[in-house]
Amino acid sequence: MNRSRLALAAALTAAAALLVGGCGDPGGLRGAGATPTAEGPTHLWPDLPPPSAPAEDYGAIEAVKVTGVKVPGGDLHKVDPADVVRADFTQNPGTYERSDTAYKKTVERLKDCAADNSGRTGRCPVLKAYYRDLTGDGRDDLIVGVSTPDDNLDIRVYAEEDRQLTQIMEMSDAVLGVELAARDLIIRAVSSLPGYEYHTVWSWDAHQKAMLPTSDEIVRSASASRPKNLPSKRPKPSPSGTGR
Repeated sequence: MNRSRLALAAALTAAAALLVGGCGDPGGLRGAGATPTAEGPTHLWPDLPPPSAPAEDYGAIEAVKVTGVKVPGGDLHKVDPADVVRADFTQNPGTYERSDTAYKKTVERLKDCAADNSGRTGRCPVLKAYYRDLTGDGRDDLIVGVSTPDDNLDIRVYAEEDRQLTQIMEMSDAVLGVELAARDLIIRAVSSLPGYEYHTVWSWDAHQKAMLPTSDEIVRSASASRPKNLPSKRPKPSPSGTGR
């Protein structure tokens, strides 16, 4: 018997010993049980007639021009956010009606904002401004939060287009938190269900020329207990077409 045959015989003998001793894994394919039958989607009520009109949809948002505020060199960093908010609230109530008490009080409190964006005191409802290129044009856009008397947060985003200040997003809700992820604005808001919260992702839409809620879900959250007597301001169209 040559060397290779001796080596092969020795290997086979060792493998047999392992199998007899119950050691090692014989390897090979093993069955995982019966495979469930794949089921395709089932179309319910296929004979429904087409709707005569679309339902109210907060995704139908349009950009709104804001006049009376100059943007030097197209740089929104050089504009006082309070000036932008004052002009926008006056021209575009957004989610609110002009007759709403919360809207009237917010407009009144905007008069208490200082001339610059640092050291604001008193009742000024404008929070710290943030900047991020959300439209992808290489220039920072302006993100502003405004605290309203109904315990909501009104969030508005502004861009500079063709030397014109433009509001590209507006929403108001009982906000739990706001995050920036790349070019998306993610908003966590209170749900009417105790222990749940809404997660809405707003993204720039080049066709609509506005930020649209591209994803909206309700998720379980132990920290999102429902405040008493606080209705959820879920999205609804506004007279200006920019409300949520």
